[in-house]
Amino acid sequence: MKEWLYFASRPRVVRRSLKFGVVVGTILIVINHGSALVEGDFSAERLLRMGLTVMVPYFVSTSSSVCAMKEQAREKETEEA
Repeated sequence: MKEWLYFASRPRVVRRSLKFGVVVGTILIVINHGSALVEGDFSAERLLRMGLTVMVPYFVSTSSSVCAMKEQAREKETEEA
């Protein structure tokens, strides 16, 4: 877990994940909550759902980046051995 958090907190991973979270999250918000937004439905529950909608692609991107970085580190260790 410590290694995962180390990779996940790297600035380039955070920046990349934020970009994906905002872009993909915005698209998903429009798809899933567009009619509610047009109607002005900004209830606490709706805002919570919208926040979670942005967090999902952020965490998917972060997880993907961490897995790729860990695999790359393992391959490098194997080559050096």
